[in-house]
Amino acid sequence: MPDTAIPTIPTEPVTPALLAKLREVVGDKGLILDDAAKDPFVTDWRGSLKGHAAVVVRPGTTEEVAAVVRLCHEAGVAIVPQAGNTGLMGGATPYATHTGIVLSVQRMNRVLAVDPVGYSMTVEAGCVLQTLQETAAAHDRFFPLSLGAQGSCMIGGNLSTNAGGVQVLRYGNARNLVMGLEVVLPNGEIWNGLRALKKDNTGYDLKHLFMGAEGTLGIITKAVLKLWPAPKDVCTAWLAVRDPQAAVEILSEAHAASEDNVGSCELMSRAGTDMVLRHIPGTQDPLKAETDWFLLLEWSSSRPRADGAEGMSEKMEQFLADQMEAGRVLDATIAQNAAQARNMWTIRESVAPASRAEGPGLSYDMSVATSRIPEFVTKGIAAAKEILPSIRPYPLGHIGDGNLHFSFMAPVGMDRQTLHQYSPAITRAINDLIRDFSGSISAEHGIGSDKVGELEHYRSRIELDTMRSIKRALDPRNIMNPGKVLRV
Repeated sequence: MPDTAIPTIPTEPVTPALLAKLREVVGDKGLILDDAAKDPFVTDWRGSLKGHAAVVVRPGTTEEVAAVVRLCHEAGVAIVPQAGNTGLMGGATPYATHTGIVLSVQRMNRVLAVDPVGYSMTVEAGCVLQTLQETAAAHDRFFPLSLGAQGSCMIGGNLSTNAGGVQVLRYGNARNLVMGLEVVLPNGEIWNGLRALKKDNTGYDLKHLFMGAEGTLGIITKAVLKLWPAPKDVCTAWLAVRDPQAAVEILSEAHAASEDNVGSCELMSRAGTDMVLRHIPGTQDPLKAETDWFLLLEWSSSRPRADGAEGMSEKMEQFLADQMEAGRVLDATIAQNAAQARNMWTIRESVAPASRAEGPGLSYDMSVATSRIPEFVTKGIAAAKEILPSIRPYPLGHIGDGNLHFSFMAPVGMDRQTLHQYSPAITRAINDLIRDFSGSISAEHGIGSDKVGELEHYRSRIELDTMRSIKRALDPRNIMNPGKVLRV
């Protein structure tokens, strides 16, 4: 539920003198002053938030970032850091009252080094995620962060929001994929923590302060990323399953059956699948089965399949036969080629654009213990329908790590303004239920501006006070993405 209270943020303007100094640092090519050209930087990806910036500043190096931040710190001018601007919580979008700058890292897009022997890659913050995946693959290595927006999102934003995605089950969130960082602090100093070390026990692990902080504590400018062996034997399957309880039981048994090679496990509803098929051209129903629930299951191994040896597909076939006999799987199909696997993944990854085409809706990025997902789905749908009986649920998500995008479409014919009248009550009911399940109201999308009030409502005083103490210590002038995540 968007938080309507605008927090107190610095309102110092970008004066002509400051603008001239910024131009000296980044040159004319690094400044955007025209309103039309600024528009993509002040409008969020969803098109639902639009703010203001006096200027968009696009440094080309860490030293330029530091110089820009130092100037703004001296002048008390607020900074909204931005990478690919694909976030869903408004964290990279300036407020309408913002009088400062947007600092975009999009020009800082170089892969600085690849170490295939040491399984690491050093990159700048403006690198597009898909470019990093392809760079790793070119060295027979694998970078596992995978998101629907990977063709446009940038690694700096991915790390600043601690992005999740479809490989968290096996590899962890974005913070688990990082060895070291370089960060420009709110006073313009550069912290160089670009160490390619898997073990470093020298005091506080500072890099974790900045991952998930959404640009409120500093600007990530470079990162040393972990790589893995490239997958050589991959099996992707689309399963019609009895219900969510069957789905979590299938996942539980899949770990041993695959010899710990489960890469992804995504729950889809029939309603969500049909919505994608309606709105996304070129998608095909993988399995015309009479069920309300599907599971997208992928196993992968870095070991090439040897002639005559049992590979992932044979293991999957036997596993699915066993699950059918147990009554958990009703029907299933295994992708026979890359195109079929890509179609399955396109369906899963296209839910967000399909839902926008479908009409107004509500979505909750939440997590609970994986074993409690079936109970939560039942109670969560009931709680929403008690408030709006005709609301259309379509929960989906990364059940392997307990993360559901617990989503609803408005009743057929209901407009956004009418749905908005029900939103506060539904949000409170769903978030209270998440609290009762000892879950999280933000599993991977962050807090941004949308959930500032909800974070204050559900986090303890000790947690909030500790976070505010860290913010005040690093950013006493409150210029770094002020008003996002926390009100200080």
